[in-house]
Amino acid sequence: MISRQGSGWLSSFASFSIRLPAMSHRCPVLILPGLGNSGPDHWQSHWERADSDCRRVLQDNWDTPDCRNWVLRLDEVLAHQAQPVVLAAHSSACAMVAHWAHDAAADRLKMVRGALLVAPTDPTGPHYPTGPVGFGPVPLEHLPFASIIVASDDDRYLSESVARHFATAWGSQFVWLRNAGHINAASGHGAWPEGRQLLDSLRLRD
Repeated sequence: MISRQGSGWLSSFASFSIRLPAMSHRCPVLILPGLGNSGPDHWQSHWERADSDCRRVLQDNWDTPDCRNWVLRLDEVLAHQAQPVVLAAHSSACAMVAHWAHDAAADRLKMVRGALLVAPTDPTGPHYPTGPVGFGPVPLEHLPFASIIVASDDDRYLSESVARHFATAWGSQFVWLRNAGHINAASGHGAWPEGRQLLDSLRLRD
């Protein structure tokens, strides 16, 4: 089901299929899907079902969005958070995070403890879909919070050179996977426990 949180939209699940061990002082997570949203078999959905502290930020337009609207929704949700969060972004949502960080006020930036940026896309690349606007060019400024980029050598939406360029510019830890596709349900990344370990490393940092 969907519940309204302050002036932002977050998803809520009535039941959870699996439970993970409790973590002390764990940081809440905002799930940020890419274009088309993330279906039930996507790792983002698995994590959301498994952990009540993982909440999805819901957008009004998933298929042909204006990045500015996605940025505004994220900022709106962060304005109503009671404590700092970690962002778990996939695909085009990674570019959205960079745009948000570029324009966000200092008090909003303090609400983000870290970001896991999985399978970023290159909005200027040859395979980026038509319809979405404003995602490129992607800001190439050092992110003011800890971040991890996870990318794959056979992801058609991002070349290795651009992936490494993003990591260097953003000051991100870089994780390079082999034969992982776009790191989604189609590439076999369901619950993706290795990704959860990366997420938890950001959640548990001092």
